[in-house]
Amino acid sequence: MGVEGIGGIFFRARDPDGLSAWYKAHLNIGAGCNAHAMGPVDEWAWMTMAGPLVFAPFPADTAYFAADKAFMINLRVSGIEALIAGLRAAGIAVETRAEWDAPETGRFARLHDPEGNAIELWQPPG
Repeated sequence: MGVEGIGGIFFRARDPDGLSAWYKAHLNIGAGCNAHAMGPVDEWAWMTMAGPLVFAPFPADTAYFAADKAFMINLRVSGIEALIAGLRAAGIAVETRAEWDAPETGRFARLHDPEGNAIELWQPPG
């Protein structure tokens, strides 16, 4: 017996209902969402695709994400260009940098949710 995966991500929000609606509308994640229609929808869970997940504590003084935040959400995606275009069309600022992308690690983009939480989009190589 042992840990088999992440069972949830829980964090504080000033407007939990509004933030949940934002994630669902713009990133298709949260309760009742289903990645690529992989089965029945669960009203309480987000049904995700299997794949790599990085679990890594960072040094307290990291510059990888904002100093006033204790975490950054990294989301594994496909079709990153279309996703970025849709987010920008909705008025959401998305940052990309050529130096973040590499053939061995994939493509990356960053944005923030309405409460300022950092989100990194990651499209693995291949």
